[in-house]
Amino acid sequence: MSGTNRNRELLLIFFAMLVIATGFVLTALNTGRPIATALRFTGFLAAVFIAIHIANRLFVSTAEPTLVPLVAFITGLGLVMIWRLKPELAAAQAVWLLVGAIALVGAMLTARRYQKFKDYKYTWAIAGVILLFAPVFLGVERGGARLWIDLGPVSFQPAEIAKLCFVLFLASYLEEKRRLLSISTKQAFGIWLPELKHLGPLLIMWAVSLVILVLERDLGTSLLFFGLFLAMLYVATGRPFYVVLGTSLFIAGAAACYFAFSHVQVRFDIWLDPWLDPSGRGYQIIQSIFAISSGGLAGTGLGLGNPNLIPAVHTDFIFSAIAEELGLLGSVAVILAYLLFISRGLKIALTADDEFGKLVAAGLTSVFALQTFVILGGTTKLIPLTGVTLPYMSYGGSSILINFILLALLLTISAKRGERGE
Repeated sequence: MSGTNRNRELLLIFFAMLVIATGFVLTALNTGRPIATALRFTGFLAAVFIAIHIANRLFVSTAEPTLVPLVAFITGLGLVMIWRLKPELAAAQAVWLLVGAIALVGAMLTARRYQKFKDYKYTWAIAGVILLFAPVFLGVERGGARLWIDLGPVSFQPAEIAKLCFVLFLASYLEEKRRLLSISTKQAFGIWLPELKHLGPLLIMWAVSLVILVLERDLGTSLLFFGLFLAMLYVATGRPFYVVLGTSLFIAGAAACYFAFSHVQVRFDIWLDPWLDPSGRGYQIIQSIFAISSGGLAGTGLGLGNPNLIPAVHTDFIFSAIAEELGLLGSVAVILAYLLFISRGLKIALTADDEFGKLVAAGLTSVFALQTFVILGGTTKLIPLTGVTLPYMSYGGSSILINFILLALLLTISAKRGERGE
């Protein structure tokens, strides 16, 4: 069974590389860039993912077989687009892919006894809070949000690391408290609730998410972390009541922030009507919408559109470039790849051997799904713009590194399930 899974994984990686090689060659032909460079990037990607495949055979031979090929496709398409949009950054992104692959193998070895992680739940919580709020004091502002810290030539988003810390903390805490949170013993305003001390984390996460909104000026990150908590709380207790209560509290808090803080009001107003300032704050989203609409059904072709008119197109708006040059068909293919990854992650959570592994897998998949929704929603004007990256696809070292570690954890948890023969 494990050999069949790994053979299937290798075959799917081969098909993903075939698609990516075609993308590189078309980009080279349409932009006049060297074919040899396109082939070198393809060969590099193939070597990285075959190395990951070999590591899977050695360390997690019974792991889920479709996750790595999906990441190979998404990451490869991201590198094609970065080479097309900002060729000077493609080599740096390739280096981060190599670093991410090394980190994946390291995390795979470290996480073989992942149940030990729950012994450090408050360490994860403290580390997560410090990382989340570090940009408030040490960060730099980009695009109206304060999410990055610059360390010489390298900049990173601490929130990328914080999300893993919070997943491990919440999984540990909810595994311990899930029964107490499932029982209602107090009544307030006609609603039966658990003991207030057990509801404390819900209220703390609500407050933390609103502080992020005010201090870091970013609704997306605020929504990402509060949504992660609600999703894991629902998985742990099975009570829709928490989702309704949490969502209501978040909407009420965000509405209060809108009236209390001018910078929050500006971000919302630009989201509602970017034409209020078309050459300033509304310029990015307006160009994104133009790019998506000009793609049509099949797109303009790789290298034949004008996505460079969008500021930060290689990071936050890389999906808009794909929509313009690969059209509706290419956009749907990308979204389907993300949905498949999410569905396999949820299956790993449902079939995990232990409660902690189940919650970790559900949390990792939730944060991945929420981040994908937040950035795709921002580029299409469904929700306000945010500074988060599209997982595995956008340019960014910290994003690549953390998402490869996320992949390692999911593979390890799924391997435990596979070891019992399912």
